[in-house]
Amino acid sequence: MEVPMTTQRWAAGYRAPLVNPAEAIKLAEPRAFADETVRQVVRVAGGGSRVRVRLTNRYGAQDLAIGAVRIAVRKSGGEIVPETDTEVRFGGSASTRVPAGADAVGDPVDFAVEAGTELAVSVYLPESALPAFAQMPIESSWIGAGDRTGDAAPSDAEETAARFLLTGIDVAVDSTSSDAGAPVLVAFGDSWFEGVGSTHGANRRSVDVLNERLATGWAVNQGISGNRLLDDEIGEHGLARFERDVLSVPGVAAVWANFGINDLILAGTASAERLIAGFTALAERAHAAGLPIYANTIGPFGGAIYPGLSVAEGIPVRWAVNEWLRTTDVFDAVFDVAAAVADPADRDRIRPDLDCGDGMHLNDVGARIMAETVDLTALPASFR
Repeated sequence: MEVPMTTQRWAAGYRAPLVNPAEAIKLAEPRAFADETVRQVVRVAGGGSRVRVRLTNRYGAQDLAIGAVRIAVRKSGGEIVPETDTEVRFGGSASTRVPAGADAVGDPVDFAVEAGTELAVSVYLPESALPAFAQMPIESSWIGAGDRTGDAAPSDAEETAARFLLTGIDVAVDSTSSDAGAPVLVAFGDSWFEGVGSTHGANRRSVDVLNERLATGWAVNQGISGNRLLDDEIGEHGLARFERDVLSVPGVAAVWANFGINDLILAGTASAERLIAGFTALAERAHAAGLPIYANTIGPFGGAIYPGLSVAEGIPVRWAVNEWLRTTDVFDAVFDVAAAVADPADRDRIRPDLDCGDGMHLNDVGARIMAETVDLTALPASFR
């Protein structure tokens, strides 16, 4: 009997889509750095024998100086397990300069991780920088003066609920000639994926819950709060970032999309025809790349408490687009999140026990229900 040859390949173990700090609409304020270290906590969705760290200067106007990077297992808060503390190098060097508009991928590090491992990535920025950031990652970072990358715990550090520079961690996984090995589902969308409304630091986002349900492989989170499918507003719009944030993800085997709310209520209301055309284009791009793609219906937002939103104008368009989503065959499957979380007494609002309190985002229970709408039998067999 012939034994398949085993090889290693890279797969995305963690992803964080970042936005331009110069954007006009901000859900959180960007932060400048100078001679400071930022320690960021990430939870890898899948395991491997080695890791590599991804940093970005894609929105920078000048070179980004990276003075040092270290990775370790997180103990609690911003504290690490000291014996796991490991240097990350770039082309063999402890420091690097990332050109404006470019990304940097660290050298592979022999650092075994399992699914669910929480890591601390510490980056020292010796020069002035205003980096790309995630405005609402539902996780903390710690910032301290000077090079603090080797500190066991962040003393006298500023704790902040934002993420900077770090766009991903890849893991080296084994695969054979007879399997794809650790397929990755990219959750691609807005705040309902990023996790706004879920408990800070608890990893209870809908994408986290889906990972609990998958028998093999895992999902990585490419959700940006406020992101739109059709137009730039907060982050590059979905159709514009699809190639970078989906097609370029190592190991991608399928796409799970959640868009629409921000196209309907943020900075005006898209027409049903235009939004349907955008969803169709999204599906076509995935299929052209050989990827199955699954979509959610657009969740209710009638109780949104924030001023200046086009809620009344967006509601009838949501109904029209959702009716199309429930009957279309352009996607490989559509999961009816809207029906699962709507208030039976008012289908334009989130059910009160699932509402985080702002009328347009889900709490932990709601996020779990959202993940449970995913029909696992509709996914490729490699996830089951």
